[in-house]
Amino acid sequence: MTVTAEMLEEGKSVPVPILHQSIEFTKNFMLMCHHSKEEDTLFPALERNGMPTESGPIARMLFEHKIARELSGKLEESAKKYLRSNDPGDLIRDIRTYVEHVSSHLTKENLRLFMMADMILKGKSDEVNRDLAASERSTLTELGKSRSHYEELVNNIESGLAPSQ
Repeated sequence: MTVTAEMLEEGKSVPVPILHQSIEFTKNFMLMCHHSKEEDTLFPALERNGMPTESGPIARMLFEHKIARELSGKLEESAKKYLRSNDPGDLIRDIRTYVEHVSSHLTKENLRLFMMADMILKGKSDEVNRDLAASERSTLTELGKSRSHYEELVNNIESGLAPSQ
């Protein structure tokens, strides 16, 4: 998405399919699969093993998931506006805000939450990982998609935005 913002800042247009695929990935994979499998599986497992949900890391992650959903909605609206008006201002701002939020969020997950989860769920990781995978599969089934669809989507986005040689 950063490349998309840079292209727009340089006055280049973004191919419509790439923009649609980026929005789909943001809404369906990041929000529906990534966040929901944490909310439906990981956080309850942590809570059952003593981590509070009303404060601390889980509360923070839930708050940040809410912000990500709001930012994703703004991103979708500014993309629609860009496609109608060809004015990239709001879309650039919303991409930058979303990317900054998600980058910060993933850093917290990787460097704090997941490390704490490893300690708290020691000896239960196989069970939790099975549950996480099942949650993701269930969400993808509801969406009528597969993980490979989203992996291909990312590849399409990257190749569609690759600078020409």
